[in-house]
Amino acid sequence: MPSKAERSYRKRLLGAFAAPLLLLAVACRTTPVTGKSSFNLFTPQQDVELGREAYAEVLQGQRLVESGPDYERVKRVMERLVAVSDDEGYEWEVRLIDDPQTANAFALPGGKMAVYTGILPVCQTEAGLAVVMGHEIGHVVAQHGTQRMSREMGAQVVLEYANLGNWTDLAAAGYGLLLEMPWGRGDESEADHIGLMYMAKAGYDPREAVDFWSRMAASSGEQPPEFLSTHPSHETRVADLNRLMPEALQAFEASPTARPLLGAGNGASRGVGRGRRRGSRGRKGV
Repeated sequence: MPSKAERSYRKRLLGAFAAPLLLLAVACRTTPVTGKSSFNLFTPQQDVELGREAYAEVLQGQRLVESGPDYERVKRVMERLVAVSDDEGYEWEVRLIDDPQTANAFALPGGKMAVYTGILPVCQTEAGLAVVMGHEIGHVVAQHGTQRMSREMGAQVVLEYANLGNWTDLAAAGYGLLLEMPWGRGDESEADHIGLMYMAKAGYDPREAVDFWSRMAASSGEQPPEFLSTHPSHETRVADLNRLMPEALQAFEASPTARPLLGAGNGASRGVGRGRRRGSRGRKGV
């Protein structure tokens, strides 16, 4: 017969697992495009409020580009992508940050985004820019920022309720390696999927995504092992994009805004079914 201490410990463990299961039941959401279920304690409107509060602080001290061809291109891509996105009342806004050394972009919960000028040479075309911005919009509509916050809050509840004593730090490290990192890689892959479909629906050739990540791979240097990273490896990322490409090409062909490549080199369309693609590889997280 279990001792009183054993029964007490079992009860704590049961409570530790019951609490997040109850939270999961009331905070389960379905992600647009992918249809995956996710755990999130925050509503889209709360995402908007969080992003609004953080945006001014994040941009403070940054040099912003507020006119010119690059600025207009970023604005144009944003408008086309947002027009086909699953918008739940987000406050879409994008700023172009003058930083040639940073090949990156980011999105805050609720629709506030920024693109660094350092990524524009890697994008090369408007379609390449749509790859980057579609990926960031994917993070927004999937609510990945507040998903991560919700997971961390849930893990904290479990660890505190389980009262693991000296094992708490080890359990927290195990959570990061065995759960949070794989979830992070899943978030990045999901944002790639959503962004690929949005750029196709907006009339940008989705095959540009593979070329873009190939260029990013060439400029990013050696990656850590995938299991130690919050991002998929180059090979995994490109394989996933190629697997999704037939679906994306169907959306591209059906897009009313798909059109032949115009003189400025916007990369909107290269002609579906004409010619052959080069083999590609690549990725660096944006």
